[in-house]
Amino acid sequence: MGDCETSVPLMEEEENLIAAAQNIVKALGSNRTLTDDARKILADLGSQLSSITRVSEPQDEGAGETEEQLIELEDELNLVQSKVMNWEMGKSMIWDCGQEEAYEYLRYVDQARKLIERLESLNLVKGSKQDELLRRAHDLLQTAMNRLEEEFTHLLVHNRQPFEPEHMSFRSSEDDTLDDGSIVSFGDDSIEDVVQRDSMSRSSEEYIIELVHPDVIPDLRCIANLMFDSGYGRECSQAFINVRKDGLDDCLFILEVEKLSIEDVLKMDWNSLNSKIRRWIRAMKIFVRIYLASEKWLSDQIFSELEAVGSVCFAEASKASILQLLNFGEAIAIGPHQPEKLIRILDMYELLADLIPDIDAMYSDEVGLCVRTECQDILRSLGDCAKATFLEFENAVASSISANPFPGGGIHHLTRYVMNYMKTLIDYSKTLDELLKGHEKEDSVAILPDMTPDREENNTDRRCYVSPLAQHFRSFTSILECNLEDKSRLYKDESLGHLFLMNNIHYMAEKVKNSNLRTILGDDWIRKHNWKFQHHAMSYERATWSSILSLLRDEGLQNPGSNSISRTLLKERLYNFNLAFEDVYKSQTGWSIPDSQLREDLRISTSLKVIQAYRSFVGRHTYNISDKHIKYTADDLENFLLDLFEGSPRSLHGYHRK
Repeated sequence: MGDCETSVPLMEEEENLIAAAQNIVKALGSNRTLTDDARKILADLGSQLSSITRVSEPQDEGAGETEEQLIELEDELNLVQSKVMNWEMGKSMIWDCGQEEAYEYLRYVDQARKLIERLESLNLVKGSKQDELLRRAHDLLQTAMNRLEEEFTHLLVHNRQPFEPEHMSFRSSEDDTLDDGSIVSFGDDSIEDVVQRDSMSRSSEEYIIELVHPDVIPDLRCIANLMFDSGYGRECSQAFINVRKDGLDDCLFILEVEKLSIEDVLKMDWNSLNSKIRRWIRAMKIFVRIYLASEKWLSDQIFSELEAVGSVCFAEASKASILQLLNFGEAIAIGPHQPEKLIRILDMYELLADLIPDIDAMYSDEVGLCVRTECQDILRSLGDCAKATFLEFENAVASSISANPFPGGGIHHLTRYVMNYMKTLIDYSKTLDELLKGHEKEDSVAILPDMTPDREENNTDRRCYVSPLAQHFRSFTSILECNLEDKSRLYKDESLGHLFLMNNIHYMAEKVKNSNLRTILGDDWIRKHNWKFQHHAMSYERATWSSILSLLRDEGLQNPGSNSISRTLLKERLYNFNLAFEDVYKSQTGWSIPDSQLREDLRISTSLKVIQAYRSFVGRHTYNISDKHIKYTADDLENFLLDLFEGSPRSLHGYHRK
């Protein structure tokens, strides 16, 4: 009878009671505060409840084989449940206990997944034995997936490799310096050949670094594959995205990239903004070429067997960070078009243009479309900003007005500014030619004389294409010269006005001749401006010395009604000459010719005219005037002329011959 009693089908009330007990065990088992012993008791109780045989209604023919199959499936599920739930009782991470333990756990979880597949292949009836086993298997798999998600996150976090950008080969030696040679304002008269562009490698080579220890990548890949196979791909992806987002934020922090709003950027003074732009250029290059490339490689390695999952996870993890960097570019692009910003804007434009192929390749899928689109939009905005700033520079040069003459007639800071500005922009000639298309000047085709030997006699014309940049540079120099002409009129002394123009046009010609500006403006431009400054040198000599040298002529020295020389008039002429020379000496020693060769050339030219005229005059009248009336010898005057144009006023009053 005892054997028979065990085979009596369970009543519906008993089935309900067992199901309720199983639910209670499951609910208690989810309590994280239970001790390990309590967890073990609950796990054993769960297994016993699950193993109670429930004999169903009489089976149709052939049902014996199904019953036997169910018993086998249930036994297998009980074993898997026991193994999986044992890890739920422990507080340690599975992978911390060794790879053997970890892979055994993965095998049991995969076994649970396969059990579900087999159960789902049967014709399930709600409330049937198969349905109950399937529910248990799903619950077990969900518990295992929660654990694997934790393990996956733990492996990613605790195996992160340090990111050390200071070891990157293309770090700029100029980082974080404010005295970087950027163009300053027109009002700074100390600028001299200081405009520089940052050195930037344009190599498209990527540097892959290990962001996660390579030993755990196979483990991460196994977990990812199993979670996706089990229908928990979204949870796995999100775990990866969350962890790597934190890593990307840390990278930006290490690269000293601040989260700045557009309003923050627009409020910055130029020195601060200049420093931020330089840091952005360095950070952007390292972030894209090294960090993002390595991040993409990592996601592709972990999700290598899951088609496009790696690309999606990479894009979702990194999107916020790359857009944060691009947001700074947008803020710069919509800022005011100040000429001193142009070099930095061009640096940003060229770098982004250089990085876009890398960015497009990394964000090639649909999920990366917003990044690709944003990059193109920011590039276009930076290009428009650079073009507008370049064109605004022309207006800035034209509108630079001075109320007072430039001291000493030296090289005006506007001249230095404009020429150094253009010299620096040569490095961006290809970019500027592209940006300036549609903004050409009228002389896009210049007609130049053909000076080849066989055509020299005919001097036929030949047409030469002038690039947009060259057209604008010619315009800049013309506007600058007009501005200098206006400034020269501020001098009360005509001689000083010519000296001022001579200095500045000579500076322009030398700057072009000795730099790459020569390739843009050409030798004809140099010859024309050499003639111009020489013309002003001669105009200076005429304005300064013509009236003085006229005192050394014999006209008007004769006594009335006689051909003899009037000694009184002669002494008066010498006296007036000495006074005039002393006035020139006093004023023009304070005038400045910064270029030593130009200064020497003008001194020699002046000396040849003045000393020759003076020596000749004194020689002709040696017998008509005594030595006491000759205040200065020719040698004295020659030495005095060597003091001119040094920028330090001197006086000859009180001078006595030794």
